[in-house]
Amino acid sequence: MRLLSVLLSLQKHGRRTARELASELEVSVRTIYRDIEALGAAGVPVYAERGPAGGYRLLDGYRTRLTGMTPDEAEALALVGLPGTAAELGLGAVLTAAELKLHAALPTTSGRVRERFHLDPAGWFQAPDDTPWLGAVADAVWRGVRLTLRYRRWTEPREVTRTVDPLGVVLKAGRWYLVAAAEGTLRTYRVSKVLHAEPLAEECTRPEGFDLAAHWGGHTAWFEARQYKGVAHVRLSPRGLDLLPGMLGTTVARAAADTAGTPDADGWVGATIPVESPRMAVSDLLRLGVDVELLGPPELLAEYSTMVRDLALRYLSHPPVNLPAQS
Repeated sequence: MRLLSVLLSLQKHGRRTARELASELEVSVRTIYRDIEALGAAGVPVYAERGPAGGYRLLDGYRTRLTGMTPDEAEALALVGLPGTAAELGLGAVLTAAELKLHAALPTTSGRVRERFHLDPAGWFQAPDDTPWLGAVADAVWRGVRLTLRYRRWTEPREVTRTVDPLGVVLKAGRWYLVAAAEGTLRTYRVSKVLHAEPLAEECTRPEGFDLAAHWGGHTAWFEARQYKGVAHVRLSPRGLDLLPGMLGTTVARAAADTAGTPDADGWVGATIPVESPRMAVSDLLRLGVDVELLGPPELLAEYSTMVRDLALRYLSHPPVNLPAQS
């Protein structure tokens, strides 16, 4: 979408400096340099003029053939590279039409982006959420109208009905979330928990200056922080440090890196990591096996020791099992 904006700006103004383009598109000058290179690689005849009055311009006589694109099609271009996501939002046909017009405007070499780059937003080893009401939710967000939800939540009463001002949808690790204003606060609803959704005829009210990306970044940081109610003092092997991001998440891995002491002769380091409840902490640390040593606090160490002892007694009390050889 930004490349198209750069192209159309050059076509409209004739000559633009990198700084002018960066200010217009609210990106860095370095980003504009990369965009100009990408346009050139796609076959767009853009070149730089040197000197105080220089800048970037298109070859004389060159104009895109990007005609007849509707506002919805132009907005849907933001989802190029995510056709599955666009289809889930009910924008598959709109995106297809926009892409056809875009390919008609650019050289045939522009198709190599899809051939060589693919975006897969789903998490590993996760089945996608069942979201039968995502289309209705996205429609309300897209049109800026209020939305009535029947929603299943964790606390009693389990099923509630709310009328909300939908502000945006977010795809996080293969799961869809609705960010909405309800009862004077901003709330997040997991779309797979929506039992019924009905867009209304009333326009929704958006908080002044609301920024979906900034709000989501703050929300996820708050959510992660509130999950961790304590700390564990540990020693980690070099392999244990490598395993942390995949096993226990990036928040724990960052904390370990920030608090890690000087490695000993074998490369082990002491660190302090955030943990949830003692039971969850024990389960998480057991996943690291022999690559972690728990040092404290005492109450967590007692629960961990009990779990390790019980496991040892369970397996040491049984004679070895000789399994039949597999053919």
